[in-house]
Formats: sequence, structure tokens, C-alpha cells
Amino acid sequence: MQTSDVESLIRRSQGVALLAMPALWLLMLALHFHALADFFTLNLRYVAPSAADTVHRLMAARHRAPLIHDQHVLGYLSLPVLLLAAFGLYRLGRGARPALAAAGLSLTAIGTIYTGGVFGLYTALMRAVGDVDPALADGAIATYVAATAHTGAYALTRGLAQLSVVGLALQAWTVRDVAGIPRAATLLVVLGCALFFAFWDIDNLMFVGGLCLAAGLWPHARVLWSGGSGNAGNQSSVSTPSRPSV
Repeated sequence: MQTSDVESLIRRSQGVALLAMPALWLLMLALHFHALADFFTLNLRYVAPSAADTVHRLMAARHRAPLIHDQHVLGYLSLPVLLLAAFGLYRLGRGARPALAAAGLSLTAIGTIYTGGVFGLYTALMRAVGDVDPALADGAIATYVAATAHTGAYALTRGLAQLSVVGLALQAWTVRDVAGIPRAATLLVVLGCALFFAFWDIDNLMFVGGLCLAAGLWPHARVLWSGGSGNAGNQSSVSTPSRPSV
């Protein structure tokens, strides 16, 4: 396979990742709603669901649907896609603002590591609770409450995970002058990241943020598919030779 073919495959894969990442997160968030009315129940601050209801539901399921007891497993499995999308944004931004592009990629990558901790906690916890003897439900409920409380170790991991959306917002801002990327797309990505950051764990507002990301990243994916190299819109990728002096 020639180098140009490899570059084209990588570029197109990164473009697909830019669309797949918000799509997977939208699906993960949508599965949190048991009815349409739940989506329109708005809370500007996180309200924890009933731990007792969650634990008893997981015990009753007894793994009849393995690893799908918690929707966070989709987010957990999507993290490589998030990294691939971040490298796609870096490819677009490195020619226009190399230092900012590298900083944004670094923040996104660091945040992705800790996002894996958040999703991994829920994926492992939900699976483990299903194995608990119902006679020990009170202990399981207490453990679930302690593990998911927004304090201590989980609060630290959650805060570091938010660096992923800070990095994505910075990357989008870095790419704002790249040819083929409308300013509206940049604003949509930044708005989507802001909603994720400000309303983390508030599923309906994060869902709106996911819609903003999906719409805003579409032009970025198109530029990658078309072979965009990340040159700023007011710059030419081919230099014009100067005329020789006589």
C-alpha cells in the first residue's frame, strides 16, 4: 500500500470518528430515558436517581442482557473513537495553529484517560451489583451510594474527565479559520462542549450538547474526507515563486 493510500485511509477514518463519537454518546444518553417525558424533566443541578431502585433492578436482571445493564458501557467502548476524532481535529488544526492544536490534543487525550475511569466505574459496578445475593441488598445499596457520590475519589476522576471536553473545545477553536469550516460549526462544537462541562451527569442537557457536537463536527469530517490538510482559510497551500529581478 502506498503512502498516499495510507494517509487517505487514516484521514477518512478520522472523519468517520468525528461523526461516530457524538453518535455513540447520543445513543448512550438516550438510553437513560425510560420515557419521552423523562427527557423534558429539566434539572439544572444533578439529582441522583434512587439507589435502591437501581440496585433492585440490577439484581432482578441477573445478567440476562450481559454488559448492557448500564448504558455507560457504550461510552466506555467509544473512548478509542474519541481519541481518533481528537487526532482528526489535530490534523486539521496543526497547520494553522500548531501550538494550540497540540495543547488541545493533549487535554483531550488526558481527559479521555480519566473519562475511562468514570465509565469503567459504572460498567464494573453495574455488572457486579447483578451478582449480589438479594439478601444482601442493603449492603449493595450502601456500596452503590458511596461509590457514585460526587465527592472523594469519584469527584476527582469526574473533574479530570471533564478535561476531554475542554480539549475538544480548544481544538475546535484552533480549527476555526481552516478552509471549509464555517464559524457556526466552531460555535456549535464549543457550545456542545460547554453543555457537557457545565451539566455533567444531567442527561437531557448533555443530549442537547451531543446534538451540537454532531452538527458542528460534520463540516470537519467533510474536510478530512476531501483531503483537507489544515491550512488556514486565508493562506494558500502552494507558494507563488517570486519574479527574478532584472
